[in-house]
Amino acid sequence: MTPQDKAVHFKSLHAKAFLIPNAWDAGSAKMLAGLGFQALATSSGAAAGVLGRKDGQLTRAEAIAHARAIVESVDIPVSADLENGFGHTPEDAAETIRQATAIGLAGGSIEDASGDAAKPLYDIGHATERVAAAVAAARASRYPFTLTARSENYLRGNPDLDDTIRRLQAFEKAGADVLFAPGLPDLAAVRAVCAALSKPVNFMVGIKGKSFSVAELEAAGVKRISLATSLYRAAMTGARDAAQEVFEHGTFTYLDRL
Repeated sequence: MTPQDKAVHFKSLHAKAFLIPNAWDAGSAKMLAGLGFQALATSSGAAAGVLGRKDGQLTRAEAIAHARAIVESVDIPVSADLENGFGHTPEDAAETIRQATAIGLAGGSIEDASGDAAKPLYDIGHATERVAAAVAAARASRYPFTLTARSENYLRGNPDLDDTIRRLQAFEKAGADVLFAPGLPDLAAVRAVCAALSKPVNFMVGIKGKSFSVAELEAAGVKRISLATSLYRAAMTGARDAAQEVFEHGTFTYLDRL
């Protein structure tokens, strides 16, 4: 598919609930596409992990290069976790989206987390200006890029549902195509978010005790279900357990599970 075809197809998937697993490199992307998934996402945490870093420690250039490798490895749409746009200003967010469209990403997300431990979230006004700038860059693309706007309240020490909804409503009004609040604590909160918005909502599976079935999420109104770092963590856990068996016991029973 051309970037145009991928982008159009990606938008159409949001008509009903669908799964979008997060690849961590080109090989995992090929594996996931081979299973039949219709679209893939990147994960900032997994992208950092493969470089031996923590989430939030990639540069824009590194994140774009990581996404490009995944885009070029598969013939299905890819949406990227673009953190806060790798800068504090609206222009920083816009530039990140321009670079995302240049490599053929079908979509990408911009969040309201500042990266500043003293003030981890942007004020709602500034956050909305950043989303609006990202939307403008997406609309200027040669194809219909899907812009996701994220409210990070529940991951950044401010588990306030009302404020989360206000932020998402502001982002929706600014033109975001998909809304996303990672870390929602229960299905009641998911239902409240979905009911408060008219655009599709993404739910992030990957937090123990705060992840729900596809059927439950679909009934709550969710249109897109991503998996964050969970597949990467599952793969690394399997590798660690196998290596630990070899190191500690000198046996290789893990081969029986391959």
